[in-house]
Amino acid sequence: MQHDATPATSSPLLHQLDVDNNIFNSLLAPLPFEEMNLSHRVVFAPVTRCRARNYCPQEAHAVYYSQRASEGGLLITEAVAISQEGIGFPHSPGIWTKAQVERWCNVVRAVHDEGGYIFCQIWHVGRASHTHYQPDSEGLPCSPVSSTAQRIPKQWLIRLPEGVRAEYSQPRALRTHEIPFVVDQFRRAAQNAIQAGFDGVEIHGAHGYLIDQFLKDAINDREDEYGGSVENRCRFALEVMSAVVLEIGGQKTAMRISPIIDHLGAHDSDPIQLGLHLISRLNDMKLAYLHITEPRMTNKGLKSLAITNA
Repeated sequence: MQHDATPATSSPLLHQLDVDNNIFNSLLAPLPFEEMNLSHRVVFAPVTRCRARNYCPQEAHAVYYSQRASEGGLLITEAVAISQEGIGFPHSPGIWTKAQVERWCNVVRAVHDEGGYIFCQIWHVGRASHTHYQPDSEGLPCSPVSSTAQRIPKQWLIRLPEGVRAEYSQPRALRTHEIPFVVDQFRRAAQNAIQAGFDGVEIHGAHGYLIDQFLKDAINDREDEYGGSVENRCRFALEVMSAVVLEIGGQKTAMRISPIIDHLGAHDSDPIQLGLHLISRLNDMKLAYLHITEPRMTNKGLKSLAITNA
């Protein structure tokens, strides 16, 4: 008796292989991307290095990034501080001085020599710092700044340069009139990045650092125009993004956000509403891309989240 053959594609295993192959082929497909022609869609994500000296990248940075560059591939740097007040890790780099910009030129050149592209991720850690990292004022260390005077919960600790772990320092809330100055620090850092030759910048607005400290209602307890409603809590982030886009153009500007992530106490009572509102406003800026951290990176884990389709 002759039986009809079962089509190979009906096999669950072979079907999954087809799906996997399609994903694999898509990841390796070229992508015309604004002023870049990406040869594939695998992007090297930011990785904290802690190899800087006096806030300046070293030759090791040029070697590190050039080794990971590929023809037509995109890399995103480790987080680079916009000011000394924005430092919160030992031996992390900045991009607020001429010397730092000159050192970053060497890194960018090394990546470009390999045919790659590179975005500079810029940040301010806000309250996720320690007086050890802050500049002195009249001989006394300054407190870290934030949207709030609330300290980071004691379950999280900061690492000091000698390797010792300590509690995060007590922050002070930025006064309303001080906020435009910080916005301008982001703008100038973006300007410096382009001057160093970077193909663009990614604004770090995630993971409990300064911008996220304004976004999340578990941290932001302000009573001015930067606190309260979701519109107000997004105001600082959008002012930063607008200033940077105006300075270097939307096609060279990107942002990283993490609406659902609760790292460093950055919890929000309605993360989906927060994320959707922020994204709807960012869409108007025609950014190069939006970098979103997956929900599984939470203190309690993905299974504790009750997320429904909006």
